[in-house]
Amino acid sequence: MIFKKLLLSITALAFVFQIQFAHAGNPKVKVETSKGAMVFELYPEKAPKTVANFLAYVNAGTYDGTIFHRVIKDFMNQGGGFTSDYKKVDTKDPVQNEADNGLKNLKNTIAMARTSTPHSATNQFFINTADNAFLDHSSKSMRGWGYTVFGKIVEGENVAGIISRAATGAGGPFAKDVPRTTIIINKMTEIKE
Repeated sequence: MIFKKLLLSITALAFVFQIQFAHAGNPKVKVETSKGAMVFELYPEKAPKTVANFLAYVNAGTYDGTIFHRVIKDFMNQGGGFTSDYKKVDTKDPVQNEADNGLKNLKNTIAMARTSTPHSATNQFFINTADNAFLDHSSKSMRGWGYTVFGKIVEGENVAGIISRAATGAGGPFAKDVPRTTIIINKMTEIKE
């Protein structure tokens, strides 16, 4: 009986360590904005193509100097696609939609922005500032594909909150939802551990 309890305890500990180490190896990105810094943890096991795509833009410096151009309170903060003078950033080919990976658009998760075409995400991403179940994958159809979640804020959640409360209006080519005070992504850096 004692041996059985000991074996169960060892198995439970091994499981806990396995979970911790599974997350320890995930890539992390420091996001320095004009409102403060955040750290994104990315999930390559769940969204390998999306994470590789995002990191390629990060490591090329593509996001440095871009803005959060679309902010809707209690919904999301979208950025990465435009400079502060609203010039569109050059992009690579779109990435395959991986929203069927089981990850949900919960508060503080990071997902890829796209057009109405499911497989059209390039470099724009958004931070969910509320639980947005209606953005989750439901079927492999035009309406059901959803938006690929590929990471989560693990430090600086308050910064996402500050951004989400920005006063917005028209700006550049957009009729609404643009922060009245420009919110800049000064630099994104992959954290090497």
